[in-house]
Amino acid sequence: MPVAELLQRHAVPWRGATAHPFLAAVRDGTLAEPAFDTWLVQDARFVADLLAFQARLLARAPRPAQAVLAGGAVALVDELAWFDRQAASRGLDLSAALLPATVAYAGLLDRLDGADVPTALTALWTIERTYLDAWSAARPGAPAYREFVAHWTVPEFAGYVAGLEAAADAVGGPLPDEVFLEVVAAETAFWDMAVAAS
Repeated sequence: MPVAELLQRHAVPWRGATAHPFLAAVRDGTLAEPAFDTWLVQDARFVADLLAFQARLLARAPRPAQAVLAGGAVALVDELAWFDRQAASRGLDLSAALLPATVAYAGLLDRLDGADVPTALTALWTIERTYLDAWSAARPGAPAYREFVAHWTVPEFAGYVAGLEAAADAVGGPLPDEVFLEVVAAETAFWDMAVAAS
């Protein structure tokens, strides 16, 4: 069954993660920059965890899925370098303490290491599809955030997400509704964290 069916099966939580008030505030400029900076630091920490998860998934994935996973891992390495540049220009400390939503998301990734490949691959697609759709909903973004919105909605990222979807569909298996909902809840909690910091 196509993994995209999960979006229709769980439309309400999906909207909660991809049309969150944090994203609306990025779009209209009402989000305080300190709240955005808090989110940015925590997201950098999450991306480091995601890279580790993805590298382990790459090692156990079937060969047809490995190319898209390897390309994504390289992109995450580049993304971490981009976070370093953003932190330097904004005066942010990327070693700041992890907030509870970040810790919980890292725990979910750790649990997904024990999941079968189809489930883990669908979870990774869910993470990246949520991110793409969420930032697409924030376009073009208020002037203070427009660079970031553009960065996370480039066609190359959309192509990567489509590649993950094709890989997840190809490995097959029953749709992991529970894991999909866990990922969507973790994404929502991550936006909530930033709103709470404003």
